[in-house]
Amino acid sequence: MYDDAPLEVKVWGELACFTRPEMKAERVSYPVMTPSAARGVLEAVFWKPEFAWRVREIQVLNPLRHFSILRNEVNTKMSFLAAKSRLAKGGSYYAEEDRAQRHTLALRDVAYIIKADVNLRPDVAEDPAKYRDQFRRRVTKGRCYHTPYLGCREFCAFFGEPAHDEKPIDISDDLGLMLFDLVFSEDGSGRGIPRFFHARLENGILKVPQELYSSLDQRSA
Repeated sequence: MYDDAPLEVKVWGELACFTRPEMKAERVSYPVMTPSAARGVLEAVFWKPEFAWRVREIQVLNPLRHFSILRNEVNTKMSFLAAKSRLAKGGSYYAEEDRAQRHTLALRDVAYIIKADVNLRPDVAEDPAKYRDQFRRRVTKGRCYHTPYLGCREFCAFFGEPAHDEKPIDISDDLGLMLFDLVFSEDGSGRGIPRFFHARLENGILKVPQELYSSLDQRSA
């Protein structure tokens, strides 16, 4: 780890939902963006296998505003194997027979500043400045590998360079347990174990305890 100033990017959008995992059928958003959601935005803008993103803090720029929606969703998760099996049996899938209405408590008119570091893998000898400069250029030009989103894929996000006069909201609150990230199994199964931390919003800033990344770094070593 090095002592350079963190990289910054402003992210905003009309809608956002950072779903609390303890909620089952209904979606209820955390009041602010989670570290894993911030990492997802950063990776959408710039990602290389040589490094991993390490989020330092998330600044909340807009007042917290909630809204609720009721949407039609399907109960089962379709996969290629399931579709192939249906076709082999001569069956069809009718969404009307698998539909359910679910409630979502989400956020609206959100804006954040993400501060993060490029953390190189142990076997990488490149200068971190190389990747930091590439990230800055991509943010300036508005380039991304895929459209970043705010919790749900249908809630797309805009991003750009932060303005110097923007300040976080003057709110402090105990947010309770918040999802930090998923620690994926090394057996290749794709299963992730959720890790949580006690989050607190201090003067509009959510600071991420850096010691939480130690286990992730050990797995990538």
